[in-house]
Amino acid sequence: MQVILHTGVHCTDDDKLLKGLLRNADAFRADGVAIPGPSRYRKLLSQLINTLGDNAPAPDAREILLDALLSVDADQVDRLILSHENLFTVPKQALAGGRLYRKAEQRIWNMKDLFVGDGIELHMGLRNPATFLPAVYARTPHASFDAFMCGVDPMHLRWSDLITRIRTEHPDVALTIWCNEDTPLIWGQIMREMAGIELNRKIIGSFDLLQEIMDPEGMKRFRAYLKDHPHINEMQKRRVMVAFLDKYAMDEEIEEELDLPGWDEAYVDMLTELYEEDVYDISRMSGVTVIAP
Repeated sequence: MQVILHTGVHCTDDDKLLKGLLRNADAFRADGVAIPGPSRYRKLLSQLINTLGDNAPAPDAREILLDALLSVDADQVDRLILSHENLFTVPKQALAGGRLYRKAEQRIWNMKDLFVGDGIELHMGLRNPATFLPAVYARTPHASFDAFMCGVDPMHLRWSDLITRIRTEHPDVALTIWCNEDTPLIWGQIMREMAGIELNRKIIGSFDLLQEIMDPEGMKRFRAYLKDHPHINEMQKRRVMVAFLDKYAMDEEIEEELDLPGWDEAYVDMLTELYEEDVYDISRMSGVTVIAP
């Protein structure tokens, strides 16, 4: 069995990815793909991992866990999809110890121990630190932004450091990465990649995020265009999305207001430039697949 772990990151899709996958769960079941509801496993996994620490689980832990997760026999499942943005840590500890998700490597070991004999894949959406840090900070009880940052300079924050740590300790774990900012254009591919199905297969909700940021008239025209051009490939479809967004995007849905002391436009632009360079470096890493428009 392949166990697909979607680990956020925090403040990216707000569970929209899991909800989209669950809308397709019945269709995916025929392909041996199981997508349990979050109430079946999130609290349970967190409790198990916190209890385990560095200790090995009981020999029958996998069987007990699968019984709790699945509504079908485990032998019928080839691919199990689990989404848990707090698997590595909760928001208030995202930078504890001065490292981004410092427990990530250990938590992956825990999942390997719980699903011994299964393959583990990690799927993760990244976000520009210029918007990621204020958004995560807003979800914490920290009295100040400095307390939340734990001494980390935002200019020195790199997602590639986290990915490198994971790849170094878990070279057998394949990573699929995407940028949260790109999700309206690649939403369908993200869901298909997680489900392990053909990239041209029709699924429910592949344009849900595009619909959130496009004027209704534009969305109507976009769907009409696709109906009139049923044979365009995925790359052509994305170019069409961009063209329609250029004309019909709702600015209020794509613009974000930042309100942190000292974070002027120049500072945010620099963080964004560093993020783009960081994502490029990640795209060149062995064992890492980056989904991009």
